[in-house]
Amino acid sequence: MELRQKLILASGSPRRLDLLKQVGIEPVRLMPMDLDETPKKSEHPRSLARRLSTDKARAAYDEIRRDPAWNDSYIVAADTVVAVGRRILPKAEYLEEASSALHLLSGRSHWVFTGVCLITPSGTVRQKIVETKVRFKRLSGLDIESYLACGQWRGKAGGYAVQGIAGCFVQKLVGSYTNVVGLPLFETLQLLSGEGFTVQSGWTEG
Repeated sequence: MELRQKLILASGSPRRLDLLKQVGIEPVRLMPMDLDETPKKSEHPRSLARRLSTDKARAAYDEIRRDPAWNDSYIVAADTVVAVGRRILPKAEYLEEASSALHLLSGRSHWVFTGVCLITPSGTVRQKIVETKVRFKRLSGLDIESYLACGQWRGKAGGYAVQGIAGCFVQKLVGSYTNVVGLPLFETLQLLSGEGFTVQSGWTEG
């Protein structure tokens, strides 16, 4: 059973790692995959999340499948996309990108899509797309200026991290909160348990 409990997270996201640890799952390896995340022309946000999560999982699988040490590993990959309608917001790397995203999100609803892809030790591929509707309050100039100064927007889809200061911007959230953080726990654990991974094995006291 010990061998069947190896889980590789094909991500370098501290938030996804923290969410898995929250439910008692400790990945044996982190494998962030450096892929081109540019949306294809007219690609729907949901399709982008599905494609990128699948590509990341397959890239990790291809990298480890010839190494006997990892033969019994499950691989989980995820990708989160923030969109207003069909407009996909980038993972903000520059101040201007974050500022533009926050002005767009101010006082309106947007969608957060996360694609989760699981590849089992036998090579079976399972996927799930989870969507959450989020409405921001109307942001003042001071709200945006101060949030940009705090730096929590860096590298975040849509230019914000809901688990940080930006949590106070959320007027309404319909769906999975952990999806907005970056990994929908309910659906991820469903995928794992459905393929024989004992998710409760790490539920020890203390």
